[in-house]
Amino acid sequence: MTDTVTNPRLAPTTFAQPAQAIEAIGLTPAGIQSAATLARRRFVVLALNLVTLAALVYGLAHVLGAGGWSVADGVILVAFLFGAPWTVLGFWNAVIGLWLLHRRGDGLAEVAPFAAAGEDGKPLALRTAVLMTLRNEDPARAFRRLRAVKASLDATGEGVWFDYFVLSDTNDAAVATAEEALAAAWAREIGEPARLTYRRRSDNAGFKAGNVRDFCERWGDRYELMLPLDADSVMSGETILSMARMMQAYPRLGILQSLVVGMPSRSAFARIFQFGMRQGMRPYTMGSAWWGGDCGPFWGHNALVRVAPFRDHCHLPMLPGRAPLGGAVLSHDQVEAVLMRRAGYEVRVLPVEGGSYEENPPTLLDYLKRDLRWCLGNLQYLKLLNLGGLKPMSRFQLAWAVLMFLGLPAWTLMIGLLPLKVLEDRAIADYPAGVAIGLYLVFLAMYLSPKLAGFVDILISKGAVQRYGGLPRFLASMAIELVFAFLQGAVSSLRTTIFMVGLLFGRSRIGWNGQARDAHALSFATAFAGLWPHLLFGGFLFVALGLLSPAVLFWSLPMTAGYVLAIPFAMITALPALGAWLERRGLCGIPEDFVTAPVLEAIASTGVSAEAPELPKAA
Repeated sequence: MTDTVTNPRLAPTTFAQPAQAIEAIGLTPAGIQSAATLARRRFVVLALNLVTLAALVYGLAHVLGAGGWSVADGVILVAFLFGAPWTVLGFWNAVIGLWLLHRRGDGLAEVAPFAAAGEDGKPLALRTAVLMTLRNEDPARAFRRLRAVKASLDATGEGVWFDYFVLSDTNDAAVATAEEALAAAWAREIGEPARLTYRRRSDNAGFKAGNVRDFCERWGDRYELMLPLDADSVMSGETILSMARMMQAYPRLGILQSLVVGMPSRSAFARIFQFGMRQGMRPYTMGSAWWGGDCGPFWGHNALVRVAPFRDHCHLPMLPGRAPLGGAVLSHDQVEAVLMRRAGYEVRVLPVEGGSYEENPPTLLDYLKRDLRWCLGNLQYLKLLNLGGLKPMSRFQLAWAVLMFLGLPAWTLMIGLLPLKVLEDRAIADYPAGVAIGLYLVFLAMYLSPKLAGFVDILISKGAVQRYGGLPRFLASMAIELVFAFLQGAVSSLRTTIFMVGLLFGRSRIGWNGQARDAHALSFATAFAGLWPHLLFGGFLFVALGLLSPAVLFWSLPMTAGYVLAIPFAMITALPALGAWLERRGLCGIPEDFVTAPVLEAIASTGVSAEAPELPKAA
């Protein structure tokens, strides 16, 4: 393999290695908290989930068993056992997270006692490589973001400890030429050739994970930490510096994941989507960190990673069998997290908003493409569940990631069986309709609970509503997002179901390439080509239920309306005019829409060298 490398690094630096991990009995490897406390928390969460799931199953069995059991009843019950656990855990994460957010301040000391080290003001004494991985992305856009990160770090006064790597897997000649020109121009501007390295591989073996692995093998001995960034990622210097101090204070902290939130967007779809995600992720991540502890998540970017153990212990295996489930691991991040934990290093998440951003897909179809990539990558974990030496919690994380997507066809199956159940139950005189409706409403509330907890958090926190443009705007945005969530959820679940059925027959394939970032309209032809199965499935349900039981059709709308409305929903939420309308009225805005963070403001003002050639439109 022939690589293109510009601005080679200086000679390696010799680090003064930090103290060995605290080995005191009863503490987690980094000495962050009591292992016994963490075990008790996990037992509590397990008990809460099992009791809640048992109660839901009991209620569902009572409804299904009215009038006797049929094959359809048994199928629905089994499907529920696959679909419900993810929702139940999400509910308890949200409840615990909301409780922590309003118990003794923000509850941060309960879930992230290491965070105090980020504010100790101690001088930084370790070097960090900031990595941006690219594959056929818009080079000017990516370099603007990396420039903003560097400028923000330099403003902290500690910028000398950070070097920058642009790791390209681009195979489009025009894009590669632009990348090289931008890297060369920026290196001349910096005036220190060793501060910026541009490397392009001639292939993308191992995909993004292989790209980062190549960095670790070639330059990893020169850095204590690395900060992987995607092409759409941005982090503020203050946040990076604070996290680096935490890593410095705890040498056995292997991965520290920041809480990534969406950036302001002109796309209506992205704007509404990330407004809801902003609310749901905050309590959900706080709650999950309370019991996840040293076996936290890793999302592959916007996280600080300790290079040496990552290089030595986080090699990804080649999966047996043929593609798409065999071969290179696609969703590499969580696998790397469990391998890091197996090596005796903690993996933690810092559940605090601020200073860590990414862009979200601008249209429903772009979102579905990304979701299917994640689905395929997570399903590969089925072949990793027997990895030796994993912590029980780590093995649970892999299984849980699989169940997240297995639950979607389970829900689709249950919804598809609705007409048959209506037929079977029509003759039951004492059908427990009240129990059925109550169970349904309870489950819908649990399904929405992370977002509802986030909404409550904002409404009861002093001054928080003002960060979202005031109470009327926030309430209106809540209503818009809840409708959006039901429509988008129905579309995503059916699309994932179709994809997974295709995998069984070897017909589903996913490409890994540059992604659409900017708002753009969808034509009817494009939307129809991607979503006609939804219209067909929804049409069947609406006709069947409309004839058999209009009342059941009405109650099903939160779960089924998205099928028949998928095409117009995709087209309307993609309209740039709708995004502009929402922006003008401050609807579904995030705090950064009303007060721009300095690092985001810098992106707009950071120039790009005129030496970079203009890319063809197709790029």
